[in-house]
Formats: sequence, C-alpha cells, structure tokens
Amino acid sequence: MTQTNDTIFSRIIRGEIPADILYEDQLAIAFRDINPQAPVHVLVIPKLAIAQLSDGESEHHALLGHLLLTVKRVAQQLGLTNGYRVVINTGEDGGQTVNHLHLHILGGRAMGWPPG
Repeated sequence: MTQTNDTIFSRIIRGEIPADILYEDQLAIAFRDINPQAPVHVLVIPKLAIAQLSDGESEHHALLGHLLLTVKRVAQQLGLTNGYRVVINTGEDGGQTVNHLHLHILGGRAMGWPPG
C-alpha cells in the first residue's frame, strides 16, 4: 500500500486549510478545486487516508461506493443535469499529484474525447 503522508487534503479534512466545502459527512468531503479545469470542478475525497485507487482493498468497497454516490449527490446539488465527467487519476503516470485518493467532478460544459 502506498504511504499517505500529511497532504493538503488531510489538512483540509482537519480544518487547518480553508476550502469551499459543498458537502461533508462522516466518510467523505467535497470541495471546489482551487485550480479548476472546467466551469464546475469539485473534488470528492474520503476522510480515510487511502493514497490512490490502486490501494483500495475489499475492506474499502463500501467507502468506494459511498464516494461515487457522493459524486452523484454533489452533481445534483450543483445542477449538472446535462452531464458531467468523473476522473480518478492514479499514480504518477495517471497524473495524480496529491497522494490521497480523490475524485474530480468536471462539468458545466461539453467534455471532449479523448481526454488526455
């Protein structure tokens, strides 16, 4: 399992760094990205420090499902009725820059394909 150091996300969870929080419960938190790549760009992160998706184990299956349902809830809250993209970057080659699992919600415009 990849080590999760004290990241900017863990500091947001602890309330040490301010964030524009849109949703929070006992398992997850959603907040606006400070460097948006679309008109709507929100991050959904687990409060449990899992470094990346490939570190998920069978014991995390409920949490991982909860994260996807949180994406759905936040997208509805933001009125993304015409669609949105969910991105999970995993590892260096996948473009992951913060060593804490996070899901990007991108919306507010049509998305192109291929994305990378």
